[in-house]
Formats: sequence, C-alpha cells, structure tokens
Amino acid sequence: MRDSSGWEPPPGSWASSAARRRNMQAIRSRDTKPERVIRQLLHAKGLRYRVAARPLPDLRRTADIVFRPARVAVFIDGCYWHGCPEHYVSPKTNPGYWSDKVTRNVERDRDTDQQLTEAGWLVLRFWEHEPSEVCAKKIATTVASRRADLHAPGN
Repeated sequence: MRDSSGWEPPPGSWASSAARRRNMQAIRSRDTKPERVIRQLLHAKGLRYRVAARPLPDLRRTADIVFRPARVAVFIDGCYWHGCPEHYVSPKTNPGYWSDKVTRNVERDRDTDQQLTEAGWLVLRFWEHEPSEVCAKKIATTVASRRADLHAPGN
C-alpha cells in the first residue's frame, strides 16, 4: 500500500503510512514530561536516583526511576501504551495490531512486577495523568521508609 509520496511500508510493518510511522517513532520512551516533573520534585526533596536503569542486571527491562539501595523501582506508565482503564481508547487505524501491542505491554508490566518483587524490590507504578506532586510524595515516603528499614537494628 503506497501513500501519496510513493512510500511503501516494509512487509509486516505496523505503519499504515509514512506520516504515521514518523509520528509513532517520535513518541518518547523515556524522559516524558510526567517523568521529568516527578524527577525534579524528587531531586528538590534531596533524593538521588538512577534514570531509565535496569533494577536487575539480568532483566532486560528498565524502570523510569531506580533507588538501588532502597530497592524501589518506579514506573510512570503512559495511558495509551499501558492500557489505562480510565483513558485507553483503541485506535481506529489498525486496531488489531495496536490492541494486541498494548495487551502485550500490560502482560510484560505484570511479569516485570512479579520478577522484581521476587528479587526483593518494591515496585511503584503511576499513570501519567496522576498529579506529579502526589506521586513524588508517595515515592519519597516509600523510599524513606525502605531506607529506615535497611538501617534498623538487626538488618
């Protein structure tokens, strides 16, 4: 299927047009605005962390914010890509492909949560539409609590 510019998608491509392909490629997988705002708020509270890091070296998945000593992994999930129950709307173009993709993303998220939890990590997930101040406060409180537990007598 060629578009008006003569561009033809490669066989098996998810792109329905050159414009759609450019649009989808431009979507950030890290450093989104919600992530940047939450990180700025955490930094202002004196917290230090890793950005887009693997909590577990052998797990080929990255968390948006990682507090290694406290073993807290934070994910700021986009409503579309992670199937937000409030905001996800199936696309009109190529809905089968995109709905399957989002379903796979959600399944991978659950698997990531399970693997990190089994390794002793605490996973915090927030939707991109949640107020950044509320997310940052919960993250800061959780990290402080985990750090206190690590330094408690007998640990």
